[in-house]
Amino acid sequence: MSTTQHILDHRRVQTAVIGHENSDLPVILPMDAHELDLWRKAHPGYSYWCGHHLGGCGGELSDRRYTEKVCHFAHHPSAPVCHRTANGESSADHLFIKRGVQRLLGKQQIDGDVQTRDLGTGSGDAVDVYLPHTSRIIRFQLSHCDYPAWRRHTDALRSKAVGGVDWVFGPDGPATRELLNRDAYFLRVRLETVGGERRIHIGTEARDRSVTWTPLGDCTFTSTGLSTPSVESIRISHPRSKLPSFPLAGGLVFRPLEGAEVLSDTRFAAPDRRLINADVRPVDSPIVRALLSLPGDGDPPPADHVYGVPDSARILVLEDGQGWVVEANRYLRLNAREAERTGLWTPPQEASTEPVTAKPASTPVVPTPSTAGPRVLTHADLVTELRKALADFARLSATTTWEDLASHLGVAASKLSDAERRDLLAEVDSPLSEYLPVRSALILDGDGPLPYLGDILHRLGIPYAQTSTRLREWAAVERERAYAAFGQPPRAMGPQLDLTPARTAQRGLAKKAFSGNTALFNRRHDPRVSELLTNLRRLKPHPVKAVRQQINTAIHGASVWLGQQPAGENRKWIEAAAQSRDHHIRELEQALDAHRTSTPINPPATEQKKKQKSSLRKLQNEFLARYQAQQKAAKTEPKKSIPAQFSSAPQSATHRPVEQLTRELIHVAAQGRTISIADLENSGVTITVLQVRLTLIDRGLGADTPMLSALVTTLEGGPVPFFREILRQLGLAVPHTNEALLAIWRREQERAHAAYANPPGELPPRLVPLVD
Repeated sequence: MSTTQHILDHRRVQTAVIGHENSDLPVILPMDAHELDLWRKAHPGYSYWCGHHLGGCGGELSDRRYTEKVCHFAHHPSAPVCHRTANGESSADHLFIKRGVQRLLGKQQIDGDVQTRDLGTGSGDAVDVYLPHTSRIIRFQLSHCDYPAWRRHTDALRSKAVGGVDWVFGPDGPATRELLNRDAYFLRVRLETVGGERRIHIGTEARDRSVTWTPLGDCTFTSTGLSTPSVESIRISHPRSKLPSFPLAGGLVFRPLEGAEVLSDTRFAAPDRRLINADVRPVDSPIVRALLSLPGDGDPPPADHVYGVPDSARILVLEDGQGWVVEANRYLRLNAREAERTGLWTPPQEASTEPVTAKPASTPVVPTPSTAGPRVLTHADLVTELRKALADFARLSATTTWEDLASHLGVAASKLSDAERRDLLAEVDSPLSEYLPVRSALILDGDGPLPYLGDILHRLGIPYAQTSTRLREWAAVERERAYAAFGQPPRAMGPQLDLTPARTAQRGLAKKAFSGNTALFNRRHDPRVSELLTNLRRLKPHPVKAVRQQINTAIHGASVWLGQQPAGENRKWIEAAAQSRDHHIRELEQALDAHRTSTPINPPATEQKKKQKSSLRKLQNEFLARYQAQQKAAKTEPKKSIPAQFSSAPQSATHRPVEQLTRELIHVAAQGRTISIADLENSGVTITVLQVRLTLIDRGLGADTPMLSALVTTLEGGPVPFFREILRQLGLAVPHTNEALLAIWRREQERAHAAYANPPGELPPRLVPLVD
């Protein structure tokens, strides 16, 4: 008996039912001794039971008061062994939800049936709410549910609920992601302990993973199910799709069929859409004749032109193989050259012998009324719109002209001089980056690039662009890079074409340095240079960076002079190979002296670095605290979509660039997402400056703090090319394989998302060790 009592005393049962063993009136025992005293005085006549609705034995329980540990229920010493598996504060949540829903139904004077369900793991798996007046069922899913189980339960519930099935989830899982993709939101439930109660809150999670919580008592039952204020705003901005769909990657082109009727007697028809038959060609696919759903707010596209859908195309499907349709929300008309490339159109053949000239198209991107005049855009808006428009053409692997762009943007092209167009395009492609294509190459003048493309490239900092005879070839290569970067899905870009002319002077230096096998043989066997080189290579790395650079330069230059390493095309090493023996002896001896005499980093400098790290850590904590405070305040002010502390407007003169970037990355981490290097470069930050700032940010944080630099991705979605260098600068081991690097990079993203979540999540361990 004593052994049984020992087991029961350590179960720490937190929940029970009131009155009798078959009761469904739940209670959670206050854990604090003082709160328990107040509870006993308020409810002296209550009896507590290990109820059957809790999966319990049906025995009576007593409340145990403790001052040094948590108060809890306990079985009587003479009770048999209880096999109840769930005893914690959430073990009666299904009964609290049942009672809360019954109260809400009574408040709204709605008839409804509320039942708990055992789906295989216990009586607390789910709660079903049946509403006869709408013939709907709302299921509160409290246990884990994968997609097959969710689909199976949905089909089973639909046999009773012809009006539909709605879901409210406790744990996250595949089913919640399915609802998020389909409806742009899903409902969650959580309970908080207040005294002897569990207060119920309904959360509305949107696609950006933000959750707005509403007390159950403030929710309402409508004809479409359980509703919260956030649900209504999302339904207005993202109407629920009645049909399942999936994205069509890569975009497509289409040409409407001549004389085809607009269809309306199909399940795909919608009041604000137009259904047409068209020949459709997805990227890298054959032409197929298909049903196309287009916006219905303009005139139908004429059948004598070809149109491109750069993005957002989707396939709507009816289940069980009942049909499908291609849905496009915006499209642009291709010019004659691009239309002919698709294979969907050929230029008309005239009867006369005069050559045919195909006129470029001038239809807006989205069908608009013909009475619409030119748009009035500011200079900054025009630059932004040009970037977006050129990205759309690149996504379709298409080129364009200034006339098409002007029509695309709804502005008058004739009002822009060549100088104004050149200035605009220079801003569109600024700052220049090896990781972004130059979009100006997509604009043609006749069959070739723009006549002032060389001037644009010169302003971007590309050497020899104004005098090069290879601009046409350069533009062709750059267009292919743009097609790769903006394609769906994106592909790896090739290198940019180098416009540097042949360097005859360097070739002369190389010829002079290595003329004659005898001279090279004599160098390789020079004893003094070899001895000094060996002595330098044996030295340990010097702590002073300038000394290390001096030593490395001397070693590399002497190695090239001895013929141990090639000079390549580097002018510095070609010149080193042409220097005299005495020059290299002098360089090596000076490097040895510098290693002996230079003093290492002094303690005050080390203390200064510690202060800088402490300052950045303090800055990080302040940013996080302010961000969480703004998030909490935003719940009561739904109109403020972006906290002021993280808006793009300058807050004060003290926000230096590193601090601003830190704040932006913490905001990105808190939202559980990443940010493209293109977004940072478009704000005027060069790749070199970005690398320095990211290194400073990560170096200033604690030793085990997640690396915020892991949140920055390339256009292809991978780690930035200098991520290895950041690891090295932080004193972390640098992996040799790309697979290991990707694993480390992804883990640091997970750590950042967990650390800055609200509330913070469990921090996964770091995969990369410190260098010994």
